Amino acid sequence: VQLQASGGGLVQAGDSLTLSCAGSRRTSSNNGMGWFRRAPGRDREFVASISWRGTSTDYTDSVKGRFTISRDNAKNTVYLQMNALKPEDTAIYYCAQSRYSTTSRRSDVYHYWGQGTLVTVSS
Repeated sequence: VQLQASGGGLVQAGDSLTLSCAGSRRTSSNNGMGWFRRAPGRDREFVASISWRGTSTDYTDSVKGRFTISRDNAKNTVYLQMNALKPEDTAIYYCAQSRYSTTSRRSDVYHYWGQGTLVTVSS
């Protein structure tokens, strides 16, 4: 399975961006998916995850109410809609496929990772 993340860019605080993560084959529809990010000088952190049916989602507290994760299994694609962006959201964002069908915040349950897409939010 290959994951291709896209949609990053340079925006101003308060703007919106939508990240996409396209999977290379159909089997990804049975797996939970997640987004993680790594800010400059910081460890990678969990952002959001979604179950394989899309019926369950989970978010880290700092993005709740601003970010929305969704998926289109017919297109093998997961999205991260990011609204009201803040400078502290600046990071490389990675999508990942879980070994399991449910949501998870643990990076060790994700066995396939995309290459990352850079989001830069200026103040």
